[in-house]
Amino acid sequence: MVSYKAPLDDIRFLLYDLLDYEGQVGALPGCEEASRDLVDAVLEEGAKFCENELLPLNRSGDEEGFKELYEAFCEAGWNGLSLDPDYGGQGLPKTLQFVMTELICSSNISFGMYPGLTHGACNALELHGSDEQKQAFLPNMTHGRWSGTMCLTEPHCGTDLGLIRTKAEPAGDGSYKITGTKIFISAGEHDMAENIVHLVLAKLPAAPEGSKGISLFIVPKFLVKEDGSLGARNGVACGSIEHKMGIKASSTCVMNFDEAEGYLVGAPHSGMAKMFTMMNVARLDVGIQGLGLAETAYQSAAAYAKERLQGRALTGAQHPDKPADPIIVHPDVRKNLLTMRALNEGARALALWVAIAVDIAEKHPDAAARQEADDLVALMTPIIKAFFTDAGFEVTNLGMQVFGGHGYIREHGMEQLVRDARIAQIYEGANGIQALDLVGRKLGQNMGRLLRRFFHPVQAYVETGMEQPELAEFVAPLAKSLSRLQQATLWIGQQGLKDPEEAGAAATDYLNLFAYTALAYLWTRMAETSLAKLDDDPTGFHGAKVATARFFFQRLLPRSSGHFAAIMAGKAPLMEMKEAAF
Repeated sequence: MVSYKAPLDDIRFLLYDLLDYEGQVGALPGCEEASRDLVDAVLEEGAKFCENELLPLNRSGDEEGFKELYEAFCEAGWNGLSLDPDYGGQGLPKTLQFVMTELICSSNISFGMYPGLTHGACNALELHGSDEQKQAFLPNMTHGRWSGTMCLTEPHCGTDLGLIRTKAEPAGDGSYKITGTKIFISAGEHDMAENIVHLVLAKLPAAPEGSKGISLFIVPKFLVKEDGSLGARNGVACGSIEHKMGIKASSTCVMNFDEAEGYLVGAPHSGMAKMFTMMNVARLDVGIQGLGLAETAYQSAAAYAKERLQGRALTGAQHPDKPADPIIVHPDVRKNLLTMRALNEGARALALWVAIAVDIAEKHPDAAARQEADDLVALMTPIIKAFFTDAGFEVTNLGMQVFGGHGYIREHGMEQLVRDARIAQIYEGANGIQALDLVGRKLGQNMGRLLRRFFHPVQAYVETGMEQPELAEFVAPLAKSLSRLQQATLWIGQQGLKDPEEAGAAATDYLNLFAYTALAYLWTRMAETSLAKLDDDPTGFHGAKVATARFFFQRLLPRSSGHFAAIMAGKAPLMEMKEAAF
């Protein structure tokens, strides 16, 4: 079985020492009660639930499922942690929801899919549903008695949703008859909740072509009577459950809609914008899935490396009283472990930086501050989704490598982490699509306004840091990476206007260059914070943080120069080969 203990020390360091949670979020309207004491209490209880209830069922759930666990989760109030109190939620900051998502995904990612989908559906209905729809569906969904899904993909179309064929015919009483087939629907059918509320994209008669003709509908598994009780079974059924590589306890379904009764959300033909409310939340959540699995992989590999005896250290026996040294003495094993740790801790810092921006964008009293925060979230969403999931797969694979042959067999649980991590690079928009979103939409949006939300504070930090000699080893490489990112941004802007294939060819490397620069910024800030605390460091936490920062800058940040070189090579290496030659 894998090893996992919620990394609360690191989370507290980020929230309170690095990112000023109390000043940034605790002071927001509606967050006054979410004090440090309350947050710490929630984190402690959340950690206990994840470690003691979710983690032990991760392996068996991969084979059997977990209905009773879901009921306990909902009764404890975790499903509604950050949801609207008007419908039974606790209304706590989204930052806390980000943290809990990581803990849940570290402990049992398949389980986390069910409340995660419901949470996204609730967010969409909170923002776009009518008062009547909110009253009818949100109280039970917030509690978890009813769950939610998002139904987008069809057999003939994935990312290109303008091609969907699902139809919505007016029924004459204000409802619609939904007919069509959706595939890859996570949590599409199960017996853990009394009802499943599907949010479905469909087209009305004579709708405009493409994505402009898509509308959003609520289609419940069971119809809801006027008194709120459940009525007849609706015309929606699970056609099959997919047999998958990973996240096996998350039911991935083919859903058939046969004149199912549905209710239009908002205005006709505005479904894509509304569904993106749910998709953007889901993309951030999927990024956190990669981080969560990577954290469990790191903790498990580190524990194994300290126990597994194999060979002797290259400089001579470190434990002469034992038949061999633990494998953590070997440089290559340490390289793997430090790579895992540096990526995880850098990603967590970036995630919580953006999480705080989510709360500011939603609740800050100043419109300009809300806009700035929302811009940062929009810019970083494709980066978090793609980079975190790529890194998550890299880290889980490195964890398996540390275990060697024992990692490849089922007993130790490492192979499940690798299998579970792989899908995150694909769903909610494959990572190549995230890169295209970044270069094709986010770079030029509002005349580059989104980019300024990152470039300006990082540039200002670099200029200040240059005046502090103790930070030189971190600030200097950060400055170089930021300069390369700025050059690449300008190059893509110029070349992409002339030839969109140039932007497309550069997209994935650009996203990775951006991600490593963002991590470098946050690692510099973490190093600065910990350097100031080294004189009072009884547990060695801050010393380890500085050492990990040095590893990141010396061994991982150089990857950014490779991405920069690939960008500047242009499209020719990709596009000049004739199609027939492949």
